[in-house]
This record gives sequence, structure tokens and C-alpha cells, in this order.
Amino acid sequence: MKPQLLSVIVISTTIALSLPAQSESLTDLNQLLSTKKCSQCDLNSSGLVQADLKGADLLQADLTGANLSQANLTGANLTGANLTGTSLNGANLTGANLTGANLAGTDLRNAYVGNTNLTEVDLDSAHLEGIKGLSETAASAEQFHRWGVKEAARGNYNAAIANYRKAIKIDPELAPSYLGLAIIEYNFDRRAEAKKNTAIAAKLFKKQEHQLGYKTATDFQQKMALIQKAEDNAEQQEGGMGNVGKFIGSIGSLLLQFLL
Repeated sequence: MKPQLLSVIVISTTIALSLPAQSESLTDLNQLLSTKKCSQCDLNSSGLVQADLKGADLLQADLTGANLSQANLTGANLTGANLTGTSLNGANLTGANLTGANLAGTDLRNAYVGNTNLTEVDLDSAHLEGIKGLSETAASAEQFHRWGVKEAARGNYNAAIANYRKAIKIDPELAPSYLGLAIIEYNFDRRAEAKKNTAIAAKLFKKQEHQLGYKTATDFQQKMALIQKAEDNAEQQEGGMGNVGKFIGSIGSLLLQFLL
């Protein structure tokens, strides 16, 4: 057999084998766009940017790697859906049902999730920067604390504060969140609140016999006192501010370790 003919046969066979899968995927995509009913559909890697899927039935659908950025999924049924690596950046998921959905590596940045059902969902590996409306029932206190630390590290202080407060609401004795909140408050010159939350953190760390946490909180109290004293003396003010700045930086690296 001639080499050229063999190449043609191989290419033709490859195309023929791939056509059924592609055809099935396109059929499912057309079904979704025309009826909004596509439970257990194969929508792997589909392009659905800004798609209007309000109230869509996507029960157990495979949306692995699909692009649903800025899509309208208000009230959609995504129960048990595979959203591994799916982009939902800026999508509207208000009132959607994601019970048991796989959100491994899912991009939920800037997404709207008010009243979204996230029962039995693991958000640990999802990307949540800028997510809006996330209920305190969506994750554990420890997870909200971790998100708070990450947002603070990125300079998203309002988001960090919101996460720390949710963590505290779930677990009023989560000492690291009080300390994380105090650091941000101090940086924004809300010193009364910073002192109050640092004192709470120190008390809780002592009660829980967390020696490193207690030492860190009390050291921070001492540094704040030194700053106040330095500011009362103009000649010492610059040196005092430098010391507390370095100390705040060191606390940030410990906030995650305090949970271990």
C-alpha cells in the first residue's frame, strides 16, 4: 500500500471515530440553548459566555472546562453537575441549586451566589476572589478564616473583613479571626476596634492554651502600646511605626498556622 493512501485512510478513520462524540456534544448544546432542559448532558468545554440560562435544568450535566463567564444561571438546577475547571467568572447564580456539584478548580471569581444552595459542596479548591453573596452556611468557620487570610494577602481588605466576620459568626471562639480582623483595623487607623479584637484574641488563645497564638496577640498589644507612646513623642514616632509594620507582616504569615 502506498504511504500516501495509508495516510488518507488513517486520517479518515480518525475523523470518523471522532464525529459521533462531537455530534452528540453539539446536539446537547443545541438542546440546552433551545429548551434550557439538558439534564445529564455532555457539555464538556462548551462555550456559553453570557448565555441566558435562567431556570435551566442542568441536573448532573457534565460542564467540565466549559466557559460560562457572565452567564445568567439564576434559579438554574445544577444539582450533581460536574463543574471541574469550569469558568463561572462573573456569572449570576442567584437562587441556583448546586447541591452535590463538583467545584474542583471552578472559577467563581466575581460571581453572584445570593441564596445559592451549596449543600454538600467542597469549595476548598474553587477560585472565590470577589465572590458576592456567599452565605456563612456555605463553609466552615476555618474555611472562611483561610479565605480572609488570602484576601488580605491580595490587598482585598473589605473581602478579608467580611470573611473574618463570617468565621467569627459561625465560631465566636475562633481566636485567629479576631487577630486577623484586628490587624486590618489597625492598618486603617481603627485603633479602638483593633485593640478590642486583639484583647479578645489574646483571651481566647489563653483559654485554649494556644501558646504561640497568645504570645503573638500579646506582643501585638505591646507593639500598639509602643506606637501610641511613640506618637506622643515626635522624635520616636518614625522608629515606632517601622517596628509595628514589620510585626504586622510577621503575624500575617502565622494566621493560617494558628488553625493547625
